[in-house]
Amino acid sequence: MIIELSEFFNNPSLLEIGPLKIQYYAVTWLVSAILIYFFLQQHKIIKEIGLSKNDVNDMVFMYGLFFGAMCGGRIGYMFFYGTEQLINDPLSLFYIWQGGLSFHGGLVGVIVALMVFCKKKNIAFLRLTDAVVLAMPIGLGIVRIGNFLNGELYGRPTNGEWGFIFPTDPFGLLRHPSQLYESLGEGLVLFVLLFLINSKTNIKGIVSSFFLIFYGSIRFIIEFYRQPDSHMGYIVFDTLSMGQILCIPMIIAGCIILVYSKKA
Repeated sequence: MIIELSEFFNNPSLLEIGPLKIQYYAVTWLVSAILIYFFLQQHKIIKEIGLSKNDVNDMVFMYGLFFGAMCGGRIGYMFFYGTEQLINDPLSLFYIWQGGLSFHGGLVGVIVALMVFCKKKNIAFLRLTDAVVLAMPIGLGIVRIGNFLNGELYGRPTNGEWGFIFPTDPFGLLRHPSQLYESLGEGLVLFVLLFLINSKTNIKGIVSSFFLIFYGSIRFIIEFYRQPDSHMGYIVFDTLSMGQILCIPMIIAGCIILVYSKKA
């Protein structure tokens, strides 16, 4: 089945008021944060730790969304994908209107932000992250839908009978809808896997470790169907993208945390 998408899938705006444009992609970020907030409010670990609704609000929206995902994501994108531009123009780090957020940078940002939050509240970091990572697939799945609606981060060309033609693609090729693959894999599949593990163990750090292992593995596989950034292309063996390379230390870190958690 070949689907040729309309111009709607070309950086669409939910609302335009003069120069102000509210993008569907931005809305998916906000919806994700709200759903994660309500999910964590009811999580048994959050109740066990004794965090109030205001604490969860601060953790999700200020520490997690703003300082972690957005600031960390922007710094990570410029460091991993825009190094040359950053060296030539350091102020480009703040050109957020040009777009560019990295999941791996956002992950590092969230980790650092949550470490600060845990230090402030005097709570165990890995115990908190066991709750947080279980909520993250909710956001990951929804934000990938935003990528799809924006017609960005589309897949590699395909010669099969299944594919999409994106209006944002200058070559007009039949491509894998990798955003939808990621939404399913990083969202629903990852959530189910973590939910099952969470139901089987209460050992601190186990769910966090498997999040890193499962996400890294799922993302690594799906990247074979995703078009690499045009200014970078393939990094290793003319096959592996930057996204795949960044998944490798994630998986290794997850394995280390898993061993540590079982010994603790």
